[in-house]
Amino acid sequence: MSHPQLRPVESLETPAVALSKVDSYFQISARGSTTRTEIVAGITTFLAMVYSVFVVPGMLGQAGFDVSAVYVAVCLTAAFGSLMMGLWARLPIAVGCAISLTAFTAFGLVLGKGLTPAIALGAVFLMGLVFTAISVTGVRSWILQNLPTGVAHGTGVGIGLFLLMIASSEVGLVVKNAAPGLPVALGHITSFPVVMSMLGLAAIFGLEQRRVPGGILLVVVVLSAVGLAFDPAVKFSGVFAFPALSSPGKASLIGSMDIQGALSIAVLPSVLALVMTAVFDATGTIRAVAGQAGQVNEKGYIHNGGRALTADSLSSIFSSLVGGAPAAAYIESSVGTAAGAKTGLTAVVVGLLFLALIFFSPLAGLVPSYATAPALMYVGLLMLGSVAHMNMDDKIDALSGLVCAVFILLTCNIVTGIMLGFCTLVVGRVISGEFRKLNIGTVSIAASLAIFYAGGWAI
Repeated sequence: MSHPQLRPVESLETPAVALSKVDSYFQISARGSTTRTEIVAGITTFLAMVYSVFVVPGMLGQAGFDVSAVYVAVCLTAAFGSLMMGLWARLPIAVGCAISLTAFTAFGLVLGKGLTPAIALGAVFLMGLVFTAISVTGVRSWILQNLPTGVAHGTGVGIGLFLLMIASSEVGLVVKNAAPGLPVALGHITSFPVVMSMLGLAAIFGLEQRRVPGGILLVVVVLSAVGLAFDPAVKFSGVFAFPALSSPGKASLIGSMDIQGALSIAVLPSVLALVMTAVFDATGTIRAVAGQAGQVNEKGYIHNGGRALTADSLSSIFSSLVGGAPAAAYIESSVGTAAGAKTGLTAVVVGLLFLALIFFSPLAGLVPSYATAPALMYVGLLMLGSVAHMNMDDKIDALSGLVCAVFILLTCNIVTGIMLGFCTLVVGRVISGEFRKLNIGTVSIAASLAIFYAGGWAI
């Protein structure tokens, strides 16, 4: 009796074919990597930046945003941005709601200027729209070449100081000074929130130095567990839940942005500040991570750099639509490149993990402020590193950047710091006889901001 010739089962060939297509699409082998390396790097990057799903809702929650809705928005934004960066730009760069720009939105726009969350989301939408136009048309290159680097780096330093102040005051480490003439004072240094925050910050230092994957997340989890055990205010409400677009009694944030309100003369300078900060921050981060992944050529051009910047800016537009904060490429992506990431598959893995995280929203309510404060402090301290990029040989440029940084903190207003930085730069150049170093862009921004403040339009 003859037997039919055995043939390979077609379904058994599918995984190999699929892997071959993935390898070809992302050029994994061509870039000297492997599928396993890219997946592991994606998981590592996710662990390094997942703390944002606890920090961002906490910050926006203080400004009156619906925390549950923001949690979903943060996950959706990170998923959208990372998937777009991976599938379209094909770079190992993860995207998420930026901590620094979240602080700007919550404490600068809503709590500082008294804007509604809807108008703040409108400002985020306009910022994303302008940033996208800048990225697509190539105006970004002109901005980077003509705007003062001192003010750009000073803005980063100032926002870092601002984050430190916010986190410190939130846990009571820094309090309002009762003595006349002095704005702040040391809080209750032995209080439970302060002790937990400082121990957490020190722990992050140690874990990051040891290159422990997800070190920041680990600290957030441990401090939350300690709070659950010893803090009556921390209560367990479950692990899994269907994504909530709004809490009971609150309207959904999806599509709630007020673009018309954001077009007012009182808000537009803040939109400009958001755009300027995003341009420098996104370009610097993308260049740094792409360089680590070997995706910058000898002429300094980033592989698919235009697509990367466009993906970054479109993510902010998407975030405003779903009720989140401005998005940006995460410097934590460098953790993934250190683990061997070279292709967009890493970013795709990050996006898919954030998408799955939507169903774990009850965990966000389990995280007290002293568990997220160390993460904010750590990010703020890292941002102070921008001081090293200031050119002290050009004192006017560098010192105007420091003016920007210091007055962002002293006035608790990012736009005010930027205005003072630009104005001191322009006046300093003119008095020193270095007016030839000025350009129309710098002078125009300085004049516009000065008129804005002198006219009393600043809130």
